[in-house]
Amino acid sequence: MARFRRKSCFALIALALVVFIITVILKSLSPEDNNFGSQFALRLIEPPREMEKDTKVVVTAKPAQMIQAEKADSLKNKMQDFPEPNYNVHAFYYVWYGNPQFDGKYVHWNHQLLPHWDTKVASGYPTGQHQPPDDIGANFYPALGPYSSRDPTVLEEHMRQLRTAAVGVLAISWYPRSMKDDNGEEIDNLLPLILDAADKYQLKVVFHIEPYKGRDDVNMRENIKYITERYGNHPAFYRYKTSTGKFLPLYYIYDSYLQTPDVWAQLLKPNGLSTIRGTPYDGIFIALLVEEKHKKDIQAAGFDGLYTYFATNGFTYGSSHHNWRSIKTFCDYNDMVFIPSIGPGYIDTSIRPWNSQNTRNRINGKYYENAFNAAVEARPQFISITSFNEWHEGTQIEKAVPKTWGETVYLDYLPHKPTVYLELTQKWARKFSEEQKKWLE
Repeated sequence: MARFRRKSCFALIALALVVFIITVILKSLSPEDNNFGSQFALRLIEPPREMEKDTKVVVTAKPAQMIQAEKADSLKNKMQDFPEPNYNVHAFYYVWYGNPQFDGKYVHWNHQLLPHWDTKVASGYPTGQHQPPDDIGANFYPALGPYSSRDPTVLEEHMRQLRTAAVGVLAISWYPRSMKDDNGEEIDNLLPLILDAADKYQLKVVFHIEPYKGRDDVNMRENIKYITERYGNHPAFYRYKTSTGKFLPLYYIYDSYLQTPDVWAQLLKPNGLSTIRGTPYDGIFIALLVEEKHKKDIQAAGFDGLYTYFATNGFTYGSSHHNWRSIKTFCDYNDMVFIPSIGPGYIDTSIRPWNSQNTRNRINGKYYENAFNAAVEARPQFISITSFNEWHEGTQIEKAVPKTWGETVYLDYLPHKPTVYLELTQKWARKFSEEQKKWLE
């Protein structure tokens, strides 16, 4: 029994000694060597450098340059699905539309019914204002609904449609800063968005300067200077290579006949008091031809060319297809640019209910093709399209859809698809390019 007690005692002493030695050894270890702490303690321990390096490789996002390159490659692949843009085909483009989501109210879609200038005639027609979204100031209904020109998704879709149509240049209806049309809002602040959207689809932009209040040679020079300085360095800003090798912006001047040739000469003649010639703000200035007598006025004013704008064949001397060859001859003789304007049809009775005599039926696209053919036969440098989206006058080539609202039945493109006028534009833009190559042979 005593021997057993001694053995037990020795065993306990030996066990205690082992425990003591192990404890001393564990306490002597540094935190970096201790792999047996709690989960909380492990989170406080700085990981080894090798582990940190490997972790960064795993979780770090792709470099910004790599992401941008991939986006550029993706967009480049998408561009290959579109036809080449024809920079000699221009489409008049309107950015005056608004809706409650982006503008706090409807703009332009709620257009007023305009009275006839003869009060006796006006008394026989309705008055008032359209009430969107179902009742809009147009005879057709847009596939995008009553949209806002500030909506990025709308701008994206418009640029896609224009590229689908092989249009190369947008002629944007423009009023100077703090100015607007009678039914809209200021639009100059929209230009950066539009230029960026256009550039993304390799499109160019020119300015279609509206007849703003007080327009004269002095403030026109200031406005041209503003446009050039603010937007001239943007890659989407269109410049035309002249016969002298200069690259100059092009400007359409709507209702140019409202100012006399003497006023325009001060801006456009080299010896004018407000001359823009030979300055950094020089350009190609295109006047609106309405009446035949305007040809001489346009020449005397110092304009570089003329355009016809109206999509109504026979409405004016300038818009009559059978006059285009003689107008082109006049321009060639006087070293001027001729830009005939063609359109798919015309109807504005949603805002001018008394104007049905100027309606031009689309004839399922035939009217548009006849206009394009007449323009190509005149052998111009450019062709302009009235319009991409002037819905009030029914000249749009933008997608439209069938719609009925109460007793109102909107016009549509049936039996064709909503894209029919984009497809016809693409067809004739290609034909125009082919014909121009033949003229140069």
